[in-house]
Amino acid sequence: MSWFQKLSVRSLQNVVCGLNQFLKPLENVPVRCKSKVSHLEVPKPGVKGKSYRRIVHYEEKYTVKPLRVTNLGGRDPVTGRLVAKGIGGGIKHKYHWIDWKRIGPSSGPPLVERVLQILVDGCRTAHIALVGSGDNLRYILATENMKEGDLIKTSSEIPRIAVRANEGDAYPLGALQVGTQVHCVEKYPGLGGFFVHAAGTYATVLRKTGDRVIIQLPSKREVSLAQECMATVGRLSNVMHGKTPIGSATRNRELGNRPRSGLWQRKDGRHGRKIRRLPPVRVIGEAAPKPPTPIRLTLNIA
Repeated sequence: MSWFQKLSVRSLQNVVCGLNQFLKPLENVPVRCKSKVSHLEVPKPGVKGKSYRRIVHYEEKYTVKPLRVTNLGGRDPVTGRLVAKGIGGGIKHKYHWIDWKRIGPSSGPPLVERVLQILVDGCRTAHIALVGSGDNLRYILATENMKEGDLIKTSSEIPRIAVRANEGDAYPLGALQVGTQVHCVEKYPGLGGFFVHAAGTYATVLRKTGDRVIIQLPSKREVSLAQECMATVGRLSNVMHGKTPIGSATRNRELGNRPRSGLWQRKDGRHGRKIRRLPPVRVIGEAAPKPPTPIRLTLNIA
């Protein structure tokens, strides 16, 4: 083996050792392959990019004190790269911690709470209500006609006869009458309000089959849930939210919506007019002669 061959083998060994040292820290990094290109797993943005809108700094114990918020502006909190393009700017709001679980006694009289205050929350479309019972305070979503001083009930009991609940009361689906409008419906018993959170929306109890209750969501989709799932009676507040126009570009920026500019160009681009090759020359000669008009003759033989 010549000295040149020995040098080539030694150089190749050094390159392999260097690659092993570089790839060893990446053994535990999740990698997926798509179209023969390896890249790190990036979490997908949530519904309309909500996952990259803000980070709420929760405390160890539930509190009604407004929580501190870090706005992300559509960027990944780790890498800082832009993920959701339609998010950015906006007025910074404090976050009010909503208690999604309406837990009441399974037997006996229901838990009675008083509505202390109705608030406008900048982090959600529906209004919220501060309710209290004894020394316990918590935030819940306010209904359409809820006002200060109202008394709301919470019970986990399913009686033999369906109850006639008032707006703001929380009962299991199996305890409500057919046709009742509800919101903050649990997906599984004990999970907390999962369905119907947006302003002015509600679900409807359609029918009951055995120990299951079928409700119709605002999207007109029907779901079958366990009769033990809790739901709050009534339509959510701020009904005119979806029918009120934003009105100006400044207001749209205050809501945290980032404009997308530069998409339209006159001469090129995806949304612009394209410069295409002219069609071939069209030869226009003399007008084509009109076909002769046929002459019809009649012959009468006497």
